[in-house]
Amino acid sequence: MKVYDAEEMVVGRLGTKVAKAALLGDNVVIVNAEKAIITGDPRYLISAFKETRNIRTSSNPRRGPFHDRRPDKLVRRMIRGMLPWPTPRGKDAYKRIQVFIGVPEKYIDSEKIVLEESRYKSMRQKYMKVQELSYELGWRNPEVA
Repeated sequence: MKVYDAEEMVVGRLGTKVAKAALLGDNVVIVNAEKAIITGDPRYLISAFKETRNIRTSSNPRRGPFHDRRPDKLVRRMIRGMLPWPTPRGKDAYKRIQVFIGVPEKYIDSEKIVLEESRYKSMRQKYMKVQELSYELGWRNPEVA
């Protein structure tokens, strides 16, 4: 089992490594998902995610599709886009990925993998933390926020 710490990591770069490990058969755990970083202009990111959330069925909007607001669910869904989802191999890999807000007690003592190539380096590029994006989408959790 591999435990990755997502703090100050770019979600896309981390996601590629995690998706590859899951496809190779490893069980993968990501902790501190709310502290991961999405690069881009925050105004654009918020508008793009809100636009995605407004997609509904025309006949009955209460039927869905439903989009998540929680940081752990957002990160897991982003990683799903990096897997061959329609195939059984992709679905099995997706089941091997777990994402958590913070660090659960079960994984406090385990050694966490920090990928230096996935760490956010540029101070001139605009970025936003997943927690801030979730808050803008309507997620409210006083313990974390």
